[in-house]
Amino acid sequence: MTEENTQDESKLIAERRRKLDELREGSSAYPNDFRRNATADELHKTFHGHDDETLREENIEVAVVGRMMVKRVMGKASFIKLQDRSGQIQIRLERDRLPEGDYQTFKKWDVGDIVSAKGALFRTKTGELTVMADEVRLITKSLRPLPEKFHGLADQETRYRQRYVDLIMNEGSARVFRIRSAVVAYIRAFLDAQDYLEVETPMMQTTPGGAIARPFTTHHNALDMSLFLRIAPELNLKRLVVGGFERVYEINRNFRNEGVSTQHNPEFTMLELYRAYADYEDLMDMVEALLHGMADSILGSNIVSYQGEEFDFGSTYARMTVEEVIRHFNPDIDASRLRDREYLAGVCEQLGVPVKDSYGAGKLQIEIFEKTGESKLRQPTFVTQYPTEVSPLSRCNDDDPFLTDRFEFFIAGREIANGFSELNDPEEQAERFRAQVANRDAGDDEAMGFDHDYIRALEYGMPPTAGIGVGIDRLVMLLTDSPSIRDVLLFPHMRPEVFD
Repeated sequence: MTEENTQDESKLIAERRRKLDELREGSSAYPNDFRRNATADELHKTFHGHDDETLREENIEVAVVGRMMVKRVMGKASFIKLQDRSGQIQIRLERDRLPEGDYQTFKKWDVGDIVSAKGALFRTKTGELTVMADEVRLITKSLRPLPEKFHGLADQETRYRQRYVDLIMNEGSARVFRIRSAVVAYIRAFLDAQDYLEVETPMMQTTPGGAIARPFTTHHNALDMSLFLRIAPELNLKRLVVGGFERVYEINRNFRNEGVSTQHNPEFTMLELYRAYADYEDLMDMVEALLHGMADSILGSNIVSYQGEEFDFGSTYARMTVEEVIRHFNPDIDASRLRDREYLAGVCEQLGVPVKDSYGAGKLQIEIFEKTGESKLRQPTFVTQYPTEVSPLSRCNDDDPFLTDRFEFFIAGREIANGFSELNDPEEQAERFRAQVANRDAGDDEAMGFDHDYIRALEYGMPPTAGIGVGIDRLVMLLTDSPSIRDVLLFPHMRPEVFD
């Protein structure tokens, strides 16, 4: 905003504050005794087929309230449009119809004010459903002017910082968050119908675990102890499986102390679930069924458009192993040496991928996969058989211990879900925890700690189980054609704003 615009805005705010002072002198400046009997959308839907003659004959009295988004003053009569949670409804105000003096008072009100109106419905000559006001009232005075309607709120940083203004001005933004809510509601209904139990687990943990990531650290003053914001609820949810909750899920907030990008926010939302007596293939089938129904139910189509591409959510999703993906996108690679560490290190060097001494063949495979294949997986695809080295909580494949029974699900070149058959052997899990601790001691700040209580829980016996995490934010990005994760978070993480 230029200095001139800042000065103009300051003058407008000062004028609105003067009007508020006048309100305080007369009566309550912020009344809370008005009750509507209909929203804008309800009126448009209910009376869609009613012409003006029918409306006037039926004399339908309504009480509406909303933010004044349009104000057109025309002498003895004016039109305004009120915006509520569902949409906009037009109001006609006539000087001779309103109580004495109310019309002159109304003319002092500003766009952005919250206004109520009572009156009967009719249609204008252009056919627009309108309330003929017998009574109007200022409910809340807006002290700051809204952005010009023509220009809207276009600056991205301002949209993220002042989401409240973004939601007022941009119907597209409001639609994104309605869809987000519908996605979460659909997931809950889908899982509840399959007898899953929704639970809540702690966000503060004494030992970070459940994923390979750098945690946020905090401190509990009363107990004088360090705690970690959870990077995943996985270990607690599997404790519940041990306890007999055979189908359990949580729609949870996770925190990972990592960089910010169009796909990453330090705080994000996941669906995480566990199902006893199932394996990773069962969960791939479940994800496919979930998304088939979700897109059609929420968007009315299984064809989802995202950033100029179309994705078929209703198809049968492709399934490829990690090694198949590497071979497919690297036709010159020697397929017989995909587990040869020195060979893979050389391939990484050619690709410009840094290699640490601690990296084994499995880790190097994933480095190559992420560098050359991941972004090219456009249509819905399950990638399976991840190396054990990078899957510390996954069950090893019975026929090939180099691999685990694990999958990741990709659409538009990005990971949407991660699932696997769970490791339920307490001794093997303890050994993998020890390996993670060694990695952390060697400088890997994303490695897990050793969770002694989780090992104790496994020693009581966890049934064969499969689990999955689904990224809600990235899924909503796809369904709303949003290019950045910040577009689907009501309040994305940003650097502190500097106030004068």
